[in-house]
Amino acid sequence: MGTLSVTLSGKTCQAWTLNTPHVPSAGYMNDSLYPDGSRAEAQNYCRNPDVLYVGVWCYTMDPAVRWEDCDVPLCSGKSKY
Repeated sequence: MGTLSVTLSGKTCQAWTLNTPHVPSAGYMNDSLYPDGSRAEAQNYCRNPDVLYVGVWCYTMDPAVRWEDCDVPLCSGKSKY
């Protein structure tokens, strides 16, 4: 788990517990989907609560952009992008 909280384009991530500026999809409300143990503990870090999506992402604080990918380096030191 990392503590990156900005997207590829530099947008600040929205906390997973917030409903503004974007209301999270209902499927992402389950605390067990977060490796931190809860949405509150995941804070506004880049995460992947969607088992079908590859990579980490977050909802953004930009009202015009719902979500974006994050560039988190893989354990090998190589970036996903």
